[in-house]
Amino acid sequence: MSLLKQKYSFIIFDWDGTLMDSTARIVSAMQATAREAKLVEPSEKLVKSIIGLSMQAVMDKLFPQADEKLRQELFEIYRYQYVEGDPTPSPLFTEAKSLLNWLKEKGIVVAIATGKARAGLDRVLNEVGLLDFFDYSICADEAQSKPHPEMITSLLNQSGISASETLIIGDSVHDLKMANNATVDCVGVTSGANNFTELAEFQPVVTLERVCYLQSWLEQN
Repeated sequence: MSLLKQKYSFIIFDWDGTLMDSTARIVSAMQATAREAKLVEPSEKLVKSIIGLSMQAVMDKLFPQADEKLRQELFEIYRYQYVEGDPTPSPLFTEAKSLLNWLKEKGIVVAIATGKARAGLDRVLNEVGLLDFFDYSICADEAQSKPHPEMITSLLNQSGISASETLIIGDSVHDLKMANNATVDCVGVTSGANNFTELAEFQPVVTLERVCYLQSWLEQN
């Protein structure tokens, strides 16, 4: 019996850096935001460290000196840069859609837990043809920011599926720490914000280079 059938019936994916190759675009758009606002440009490493967090948590870390008025301006600049202004490509990772289709064919419940706001997630899901694909989704403006476990506990409550049958997939330490806080198994992928060593601290059951390798791991006996 495969690991999938033996243990997991509910898989929760992060979005940016896990299913969508958007890390470079997030970094570029955030750096452009700082330049336009005439603030100190954050390093690539610093921007990567906030991917997956709510926008308020992002502001706390990148621009702690900004008051509420400036934060709103920064948010509007960033939203423009990410959606329209920045030309950096942000496609789905190769074979991500095939993986998702395979999971659905196997009867697995799939969900998203993301640092994006609802409007942002719905926009990108529509762009890649997955708007109505996921059974559940939860966003940073609907629950406390990662790594707080509220996103996961909310999805478990909505689905009626137990934590022991659930697997979280993410590319950042925030994703894996959230899984730890919710007492749910997790898989790390090194395609986005954090590397193997950084993810290993949070004891994923496995760490993969890309999300498309999840299928072969789940099919093992």
